[in-house]
Amino acid sequence: MSAPTTAADAQLARWERFRSGRNSALASEHGWLTLTSFQWLEQEPSPVELAPGLWSTDGTAATLTASADDGLTFVATGEPAVGTFTESLQNEESLLWVQYGGADGKQTVVELAVRAHKYAIRTRDNGSPVYTEFTGVPTYEYSPQWVIEGRFEAYDEPVDVPIGTANPLVDGVHRSVGEVVFKVPGVPHTIRLHAEEEKLGALNVTFHDETNGDTTDDWRKVFIPRPRPDGSVVIDFNRAINYPSAFTPYGTCPMPVRGNSIDVRVEAGEKLPEE
Repeated sequence: MSAPTTAADAQLARWERFRSGRNSALASEHGWLTLTSFQWLEQEPSPVELAPGLWSTDGTAATLTASADDGLTFVATGEPAVGTFTESLQNEESLLWVQYGGADGKQTVVELAVRAHKYAIRTRDNGSPVYTEFTGVPTYEYSPQWVIEGRFEAYDEPVDVPIGTANPLVDGVHRSVGEVVFKVPGVPHTIRLHAEEEKLGALNVTFHDETNGDTTDDWRKVFIPRPRPDGSVVIDFNRAINYPSAFTPYGTCPMPVRGNSIDVRVEAGEKLPEE
């Protein structure tokens, strides 16, 4: 492949590299495409679906009781999980705790998680068809018109805004650090969207638009590089991506802040995953 010869060629080449990296990341072992269950733990030791052993919680910790026949080992050490074990997590934390199955005993990982201040487990199975048959996320064609200049208006202090999530039993919080302000093709008025802060000062914007439920999932997100000293930003909607909940019903992904909507079809970025 010859080197890009124009700025447009270079921009397209960068986007193609981004797409390649994105698909590779999604296809990682025990990643989001391998989720096969989400289950709340009960107070009494009980069996769960798709994972051996007896599981329970007293509200402050999770307990697993397993025998040698269950074939469980700890992810961190590879040591057999035989006996009774407890683990404590903070809200929103997760731990890839034990594993079992397959030729190497590592096909399925059981993730311990705390969501809405309650303990749950998720199974991550590398044999899931969503994972084994994945060939990439469908996207719109690259469109230079959806690379948009805007500005970031920071708040004096972050504001915690209650939000819903992909799981109706789990509430979330969006820590808004300010608003991204811009205009889009076909809309005369200014758009203002709440933003969260990411590593190194980058921003994350979760948004609705008019393609949702048609060609795209119910909401998407886009990462924005760190604002320039004057507050200006570049929002590349070609890099809008799905949350894990687009690929699996077992995610607890955050919904947009109420009003974080673009009232036009943003025909850029990722589409609905193929069935």
